Amino acid sequence: MKHLEASPLETSSPAKTPQGLASLHLPVEGMTCASCAARLEKQLGQLEGVEQVSVNLALEKVAIVYDATKITPKSLVATIEETGFSVPTRTIRLAIEGMTCASCAARIEKQMLARPDVFEARINLALERGEFTVPAGLPAAELVNTVRATGFEAQLFRSDLARRSEQEARHRQRQQREQQTDRTDLIIAAVLTAPLLVQMILMLMGIPPGIPPLLELALATPVQFYAGRRFYKGAYAALRSGGANMDVLVALGTSAAYFFSLVMILRLGDGAREHLYFEAAAVIITLVLLGKIMETRAKRNTASAILELMNLRPQTANIIRKGEEKNVPIEDVVEGDLVIVRPGESIAVDGIIEEGHSQADESLITGESLPVSKQPGDHVTGGALNGTGRLLVRTSRVGADTTLGRIIRLVENAQSGKAPVQKLVDRVSAVFVPIVLVIALLTFLGWWLSGAGFETALVSMVAVLVIACPCALGLATPTAIVAGTGAAARSGILFRNVEALESAHRIDTVIFDKTGTLTRGRPAITLSYALNGNEDEMLQLAASLQAASEHPLARAVLERAEEKGLSLHPVTDFSSHTGAGVEGSVDGHKLLIGNTSLMTRRGMEIPQNLGELQHEREKLGQTVVFVARDNALLGLLAIADPLRPQSPQAIALLKQRGIHVVMLSGDATRTAAAMAGLAGIDDFHGQTRPEDKAKAIEKLQKQGHRVAMVGDGVNDAPALALADLGIAMGSGSDVAMETAGVTLMRPDPRLVDASLQASRQTWRKLKQNLFWAFIYNLVGIPLAVSGLLNPALAGAAMAMSSISVVSNSLLLRGWKAEFDSFARPHKY
Repeated sequence: MKHLEASPLETSSPAKTPQGLASLHLPVEGMTCASCAARLEKQLGQLEGVEQVSVNLALEKVAIVYDATKITPKSLVATIEETGFSVPTRTIRLAIEGMTCASCAARIEKQMLARPDVFEARINLALERGEFTVPAGLPAAELVNTVRATGFEAQLFRSDLARRSEQEARHRQRQQREQQTDRTDLIIAAVLTAPLLVQMILMLMGIPPGIPPLLELALATPVQFYAGRRFYKGAYAALRSGGANMDVLVALGTSAAYFFSLVMILRLGDGAREHLYFEAAAVIITLVLLGKIMETRAKRNTASAILELMNLRPQTANIIRKGEEKNVPIEDVVEGDLVIVRPGESIAVDGIIEEGHSQADESLITGESLPVSKQPGDHVTGGALNGTGRLLVRTSRVGADTTLGRIIRLVENAQSGKAPVQKLVDRVSAVFVPIVLVIALLTFLGWWLSGAGFETALVSMVAVLVIACPCALGLATPTAIVAGTGAAARSGILFRNVEALESAHRIDTVIFDKTGTLTRGRPAITLSYALNGNEDEMLQLAASLQAASEHPLARAVLERAEEKGLSLHPVTDFSSHTGAGVEGSVDGHKLLIGNTSLMTRRGMEIPQNLGELQHEREKLGQTVVFVARDNALLGLLAIADPLRPQSPQAIALLKQRGIHVVMLSGDATRTAAAMAGLAGIDDFHGQTRPEDKAKAIEKLQKQGHRVAMVGDGVNDAPALALADLGIAMGSGSDVAMETAGVTLMRPDPRLVDASLQASRQTWRKLKQNLFWAFIYNLVGIPLAVSGLLNPALAGAAMAMSSISVVSNSLLLRGWKAEFDSFARPHKY
């Protein structure tokens, strides 16, 4: 099924034919002639349950009338693709308001999947969001209408940063209004319930009730129908759409207690004192309101990572156009604009510094706690905080294409996914409330028919209705995933989706690419030795000659000369000897830079001290070149791609946790061996091509290992895709980042271990949440059935179930990528 992220096109909505058969209209790509259309029509027409097929070649669409009891839309799409064509699809994301528990989410999902043109539906209760895979031409408005018909409010979820910011602002305003209303309701309920609660406690201590029945009625009525109106509204909306949720349970339970008490007053008057349950109904509503407020606050905290990232983006930018400085909305900045960033301001865009020196605080983007020095030619990231210098930045990326935009997109994708275990939870949630209603009815009948009396039966039934809460079930996995991925993002670890988050905690083998991953990816001079002791003079001559070369080793020489502030001299008669070295004239002298073979061919012998240095450096996997002037040796330069200082510690951390580490490198085996030794890696392979890396992963997977591949370059993309988990260094190529399941936003290999730990911590919380969500009901419902649970205590337990699950997830927000203090020393 071809997947598109396209804007809506016109399409026909699914409908019921007059005969009661389902009708489906699908876009089809790949038809080139009438025979294609005929072949597709024939293949579809042969399927059992398909009554009518019409293929329109000009419009590239197919209309199918079918019996939904015999064949599904997915089967029809599969047949189209098996015939050699494709059905383009798109993902529509909706922001959904009004869900209170897992049953609400399950009901929306069920209603959506009942549409023939919705192939997949995923509802995230914690984020109040839904994702739906549909044919590319289906308007989002149709899905919005379906959600609204189910009893909830929905709107299209915006992906671009500007509209997202507006949408988030409106969402926060709505939440604030709702929270203010909830707080007002809670205060009213608490004040009116307090006397009833005191009386209930005194009654448990054996003291007779002292509040007159009519006063109890006066106190309980506003709590029941004003403070508790949200439960009646939610219950009505659920029942109207053919479902049931937590609101139904609360409304039924408290109403039963309230109206029984009212009947007792009407029948017995003042003699009803011993038979009133107004306090139980009022306490339940008050506790549940308190629980929902605490739950909402905790949910907001678990999902704060996205909000923090969005707040990094400034709303305006100062730009220079046609020589004039202007302050414009951030949406008006385009690629190529020159942006002014003053000290202390947030950098508005991704770009390259053209003027100025400063430091950038990128902690909320990369997780790097220390400011990073910036100078002309360096890249800056939108959302970072500028230090004390004024910068002129040439814009390279804007909007959703910026690093910040990509981070937000990755975090959202990970947070909106569903863990595999959630499928089981969804099935339980879908039938949970109906089962509880049946249990409550059987409890009532059981107690009543056993002779315990109507009142005892009613109290037990109310306790069953109130203790059972599907909220905790619906929040158990999404809150853990949202909190875990958010905490990981703050440390510079981005999980692409839930599948990557799940795979990470099962990894037992990690394969590292060497260049750019364990090493810096840029050759540097590790030793400069001059026979006459004047290393700067030798380096200046070498850099002057290498300025005419494009070899990577030449860049290392030039960078060292620039660091030392050495001026370069013009070069004439430059020539290159492939695989051996270069030569040319500088200031009238003949210069030669190359390996031992080239020097020997020119009649120069390598002195013993230089030979010993050469041997020592080559044992470390470094490249040694000699510098000669007028056929007289000046000295040598040792060049290597240095190991990142964090690499030995990264390997030690993984090995400490029992993870097998492998290094694959395209370098010569001797160089690979030297680097592996410095990093502390025992299993390594040199001279490996990209296809060899893929074969190595396949071999390990066939042996039963769960393999993670860590790389940063384009040639790592096939291996990253093949591995059980691909981990890309954020300093690497876009191709690697788009292929990998995990992106590390700073080039610190220790984050590999941290990403596996973030996954383990998240999965541990997820399992704990599911345990608590189920245990409340597994223990509480039998207690309520047996009559051992007071309805008010049942209400408190129900409120605590959701609070405990969300609060447990909230503990993940404190997780940080922290590393042990040990690290193996290495030197060059």
